[in-house]
Amino acid sequence: MRKKIVSAVVTAAMLAALLSGCGGSAQAPAAGSEAAPAAGGESAAPAGGDTAASGDFQLDRINVIVDGTVNATVDAGQKEFVEQWEAAVSEKIGHPIKLNITQLDHSDYSGTVSRTLTTGAPGDADYPDALIMSASMLRQYQTTGLLWNLASAYDNAEFQSRVVYPEVNANLKMEDGKQYGFSPTYGNGCVTYIKQSWLDKAGVKIDDIKTFDDYYNLLKKYSDGKTYGVIAAGYGKLDEAPFINYMPEWWQGAYPSFYQKKDGTWVDGFTEQATIDALARLHQGYVDGVIDPDTEEAGTKQAREKYFSNEQGTSELAFTYWAGTWLRTLTDNMSKNEVDDDLGDKRLVQLPPVKEIKDTWGGYLNREAPVWVITDDADGSDAREQAIFDALFETMLDGDKVQTLWTYGAEGLHWSTAAESFTTNPDDPEKKKDYEYKDGEFHLRQSPNDPDSIWKKNHIDPVLCIAPLTNGFVDEDPLVEEGNKFFLANCVDAPAAASSDTLTANNEDLTTTKTGLMNKAVTGEITPEEAVQTYIDDFGSVSDTIVSELNAQK
Repeated sequence: MRKKIVSAVVTAAMLAALLSGCGGSAQAPAAGSEAAPAAGGESAAPAGGDTAASGDFQLDRINVIVDGTVNATVDAGQKEFVEQWEAAVSEKIGHPIKLNITQLDHSDYSGTVSRTLTTGAPGDADYPDALIMSASMLRQYQTTGLLWNLASAYDNAEFQSRVVYPEVNANLKMEDGKQYGFSPTYGNGCVTYIKQSWLDKAGVKIDDIKTFDDYYNLLKKYSDGKTYGVIAAGYGKLDEAPFINYMPEWWQGAYPSFYQKKDGTWVDGFTEQATIDALARLHQGYVDGVIDPDTEEAGTKQAREKYFSNEQGTSELAFTYWAGTWLRTLTDNMSKNEVDDDLGDKRLVQLPPVKEIKDTWGGYLNREAPVWVITDDADGSDAREQAIFDALFETMLDGDKVQTLWTYGAEGLHWSTAAESFTTNPDDPEKKKDYEYKDGEFHLRQSPNDPDSIWKKNHIDPVLCIAPLTNGFVDEDPLVEEGNKFFLANCVDAPAAASSDTLTANNEDLTTTKTGLMNKAVTGEITPEEAVQTYIDDFGSVSDTIVSELNAQK
């Protein structure tokens, strides 16, 4: 009965995935040293068992589901990462343990997770013991009974003494003190990148762009039907919070979803005048040819690849994407495509938030962090779940060997402290770069799937981590440091994701409808006012119910 009820609630939502952007390309399902056996391992206690403590539970395997934020994919050293994780964790917990990773395609991550959780059960071969969720997914699953309340385990974890960002997980706790998600990092967000060479051609300095009009006028200089001012992964990413992430200058103070105002009141942002104004700005950008028409159908991969393509005659000036590591990644991809080679690491500049963003939100939005969760087998005992927490989450932030694996990947493949030298792009005199390191000097190595680039990180961004490494292993990439520093100086926390029963049941229909109306308004098939009014006509009662449920939660 429990499974049927949960399935009916969650499947109706077909939850929206937040994780993306965040680093890493989509990967096919895969990875693990062998096929997954029953969740929890062969020694898992049967349902109804009376095991009371994790020390009495012999966990020998953990099945996890991850998205593209784990960069050690099947073709990028996942086998070596898993082998080293198994060796290190087995040593820590005192007995052998296997890690089986299933890595899902980002494009339908939430849908695949929903189908897996609602059609399977603990004990099934492909059912996860733990998995990654977005903050919005967590809020819709945490009341279903599928996830384990890890509040006590988290509060008593050894790594608590080293946590420097306690608010990240404190914000995940419900009013009753229960906590169903664990995040090893804070969220990060997007900033607007502008090509320095295009600025130079326009005779404009980045400090000259202070308002939306300044930004818009610059974009218009490059909008001739071949090149465009800006490209993004959709005019608004209404299935991925924070929904205005990829075109913040255009949305400014609008938020086309349910959010909580400063006075604590929940509202449906799609019905507000600010959304009408945002749609009008986007429509004008479409009419003026400022926005690349590929934006409507583009995913994040298509948008970024067009931005750094060597076909700059059909490219764009501006692109809003993730901060920090992506400043390096975008720059490196421009280098690979021989774009603006004379500028080296100065190919891109970051645009400070324009006045209209500062006057409304206060800065770029720092999203809620993705989380790890543990599935609950509902056997009346916490033994299995605590054992998973101890082996997976406790070690993930051990400050040393295991945390280094999650941060940088496998030793000897992704990183090393051994003396060595190597060269990237050896056959290209202009791009060739030599690297040389002394014995004991920590350094990242060539990417397993791209020997002409340097590996950046595995899953945990060392700069964003809530409990930093204690072993001194730091990748000092000045460009990444510059990007992270810029974002932290120019960001504010995004609105918390909303969660209510009616929202869960209608989320997919709401998202599909709003996206369709947004696209029609931008292209001029309907006016912004008609888009919002149509939404109110079709979903006004549902919206009112959701707002009532959200405000009742106070």
